[in-house]
Amino acid sequence: MADEDFRTEGGVLVDERVEEQTEAGDHERFAHYVRKDKIVESAVLGAPVVALCGKVWVPSRDPGKFPVCPECKEIFEGMPSGGDGGDHKE
Repeated sequence: MADEDFRTEGGVLVDERVEEQTEAGDHERFAHYVRKDKIVESAVLGAPVVALCGKVWVPSRDPGKFPVCPECKEIFEGMPSGGDGGDHKE
């Protein structure tokens, strides 16, 4: 494992690896809600994103062409409304 896979924070070693847990074609069937800052990071670095429902993938398709994930939608609608605009469909 490369040194860049780990970083230290306050004397604690933090493992930031992301394990993809996708089911065959599942992330391609729905548009999911993802934190806006993670969408930008993914677009720039090609990093995977984690949807509200827990799906992990690297976005590559237009989310407007797919129905919203029912689980993401339920979680999003149950969240308190805030002014930061943190979660968006991807």
